[in-house]
Amino acid sequence: MANDSPISLAVELGPLKLKNPVMVASGTFGYGQEYAELVPPERLGAVVVKGISLEPRSGNPPPRIWETCGGMLNSIGLQNVGLRAFLEEKLPWLRPLSVPVIVNLFGNTVEEYRELATALDGQEGIDGLEINISCPNVKAGGMTFGSDPEMAFQVVSAVRSKTNLPVITKLTPNVTDITVIAKAVEDAGTDILSLINTVAGMAVDVQTRQPRLANVVGGLSGPAIKPIALKMVWQVVQASRVPVIGLGGIVSTEDALEFLIVGAQAVQVGTANFVNPGVTLEIIDGLEDYLRQQGLADINEIIGTLEVPRGPVGIGE
Repeated sequence: MANDSPISLAVELGPLKLKNPVMVASGTFGYGQEYAELVPPERLGAVVVKGISLEPRSGNPPPRIWETCGGMLNSIGLQNVGLRAFLEEKLPWLRPLSVPVIVNLFGNTVEEYRELATALDGQEGIDGLEINISCPNVKAGGMTFGSDPEMAFQVVSAVRSKTNLPVITKLTPNVTDITVIAKAVEDAGTDILSLINTVAGMAVDVQTRQPRLANVVGGLSGPAIKPIALKMVWQVVQASRVPVIGLGGIVSTEDALEFLIVGAQAVQVGTANFVNPGVTLEIIDGLEDYLRQQGLADINEIIGTLEVPRGPVGIGE
């Protein structure tokens, strides 16, 4: 194939059609406008906005971010402007964009998730909903929705019953078997899965003998979690019938390619946006270059092409 032949990066995530497979992860790109001068949103596959709750949240007290070896611990506490301000102040800017806009949402009860889905459904400029199920269920003693298949099923069912928009469910890695949760939310009607959310972790100041985060425990993101994310995406792709979005530690074209090769239909870039705001554009260009080097014309030609040796695949020692 000649080097000047057209390259297609277009992918389909169930009902969602993306011009390329590179999305931004919720909580790392604000509401889109904050990055607009550095990253033209129209070049992305999709924009996923910061998580929205029914009421505004100020988040956790500081310190709530700590840099670790190969990553970042955060305990922001899902700070956001709330549903009303999002609809009145943020959505008007997002509405004219020529790329899909995905709204991440979360609640502390099934009823809150249901109310959010009802309010967001049918709003012009919203192309899909991403459900964060890594939140505590206040009616179940604080257990996270995403750690129990029955609770995860209830949340996704509640959202699914109140919207005709494509539903993405974002899975937590802090479980024994992520495929069990994936199957539960698939049965509940999710159209797409995204994984993984942050890995639970902590850090300690040895001089003061106190936690580095005021909340003690936070979520680890960045390159350190990529091998975990890649393994879980591969597992879920094998077990699920719906498209999968891979995320966790993607900082380069090669990282994105790994997720696509194990079967993800698209990727989300998160923590890397803080270090290199233009990283998504570099990855998009890098995917085109890779396809040309491989003599391929379509990104779909590499999705799910992992060659696994025959025989049992287990955890190495």
